[in-house]
Amino acid sequence: MGWAGLVVLGAVIGLAGWWLHPLRRSRHAGHLLLALGAGVLATIVAHMAGNVAGLYHDGDTLEWLSCSLFALAVVAVTVGVAARR
Repeated sequence: MGWAGLVVLGAVIGLAGWWLHPLRRSRHAGHLLLALGAGVLATIVAHMAGNVAGLYHDGDTLEWLSCSLFALAVVAVTVGVAARR
């Protein structure tokens, strides 16, 4: 998966995580942008960490799974913390 795929995957997970999170109280645009940014950043971090650790190479199925799960966890925490502020 290239960098464009990472950005798209992170943005989709950020949007879905923001939309589905039960603590999302308002449709504040700042929280949406925060969730999108957290999703993209978490996807990139998971991709780089997996490559450095040697867990997978570009395009492996495990790469998609680990990037998705890590980004979903980070977005859920980020939206939850932002909703409580």
